[in-house]
Amino acid sequence: MTDALHPVVVQVLPVAIFLVAITVTAEIAQLAGVFDVAAHAMARRARHRVLLLWLTFAALAVVCTIVLSLDTTAVLLTPVGLAIAQQTGIAPMPFALTTLWIANTGSLLLPVSNLTNLLAVHRFEDLGAGHADYVRTAALPAVTAIVVTLVLIAVLQRRALRGTYDVDPPAEPHDRALLVISGVVCLAIGPLFAIGLEPAVVSLASAGVLLAATAWRAPSLLREVSPPWLMAGVFVLVAGLLRIAQSEGLLDWLAPAVGTGTRTLDLLHLSGASALIANLVNNLPAYLLVEPSAADDVRRLVATLIGVNAGALITPWASLATLLWLQRCRSAGLRIPLLKLAGWGSICATLCVVSATLTLR
Repeated sequence: MTDALHPVVVQVLPVAIFLVAITVTAEIAQLAGVFDVAAHAMARRARHRVLLLWLTFAALAVVCTIVLSLDTTAVLLTPVGLAIAQQTGIAPMPFALTTLWIANTGSLLLPVSNLTNLLAVHRFEDLGAGHADYVRTAALPAVTAIVVTLVLIAVLQRRALRGTYDVDPPAEPHDRALLVISGVVCLAIGPLFAIGLEPAVVSLASAGVLLAATAWRAPSLLREVSPPWLMAGVFVLVAGLLRIAQSEGLLDWLAPAVGTGTRTLDLLHLSGASALIANLVNNLPAYLLVEPSAADDVRRLVATLIGVNAGALITPWASLATLLWLQRCRSAGLRIPLLKLAGWGSICATLCVVSATLTLR
C-alpha cells in the first residue's frame, strides 16, 4: 500500500498544488481586468472586421491555454468572448467554440497547459527526458492540433465570421495598479514555465504576489477568489485509488487495449484508445489508466496526451473544462444542443488526434 501511494505523493501532490495556485492567479487576473482589457483592446484594433476580431481572440485563447491552463480559458475567457460578441452584435458561436476547443486541443505545448501534462512530466524524468525534451516532442503535435482546430472552426462558422461590426465595446473600469501588477505577473510566468522552472513553485509565487497586491489595492475582491480545494482533493483521491488498483494488478486487462510499439500505426492506436477512454470516463483518470502502458517511451507518452487532451471533446464529462464551459455559456444565455456539440466535437477530436499523432517524431 505504501509503495502504491508513494507515486501519488511524488507525482500528484505537486500537480494539485499547481492547480490551486494557478487558479488563484487566474481568478485574480480576471478580477483585476486583465482578460477584459486585453479582449476589448483586440476588438478596438480589429478594424471592425469579424474575422480579424475572431482571429485575435483565438490568439488570446491559445496563449491563455498554454500559459494558464485549459480550465482558465474555459472559465474566465468564455464570458469575455461572449460579452464581446453581444456588445458588437456578432454571433457568439465562433467565440464559444474557440474557447472550448482551444482549451482542450491547445493544451499540449507546455507541461502547465494541462494537468495531464504535469502528470506525464514525472514519467519523462523516469525515462531520462527533461522539460526541453517534453517541449521538443510535443511542439509539432501541439501546433498541428491548434491549426486544425482553428481551420475547422473557420469552416463550420464561415457565415458567422463574415462581415463587419460597428460598435467598439468599452472595457469595464479597473484599478490601474492592480491591473498592471496582474498583467506583469501573467506575462512573467509564461517564460518561467517555458524554461522549465518547477510549475508548483512558480504558480505559488504568482498567487502570493497577486494575493498581496489585491489585499493592498482591493481587499474586497479577495472574497471572490475561490481556490478549487474540492477539485484538488478529488483529483488526489482518484489518483490514489487508481495507483492502488494498478499495484494490485486490477487494471492489467487494459494494456492490450492500448497496444505496444512506436510505429505510426501503434501511436495512432494508442492516441485513439486514449481519446476513447477519456470520453468514457474523463481525461484525468484516462491518462492515469493508460500511463503504465505508455511509460516506456517518450513518443508513447505524448501520443497518450494527444488522445486525452485533444480527443476529449465528444462527451460533456470528458474534460472538466467542457463542464465549466457549459456552465459559463448557460449563465450567459447561450444554450447549445449537446448532440450537435458532440457531433462537431467528434469531427474536431478525430481530425486533431490523427493529424497531431502523425506529426510525432
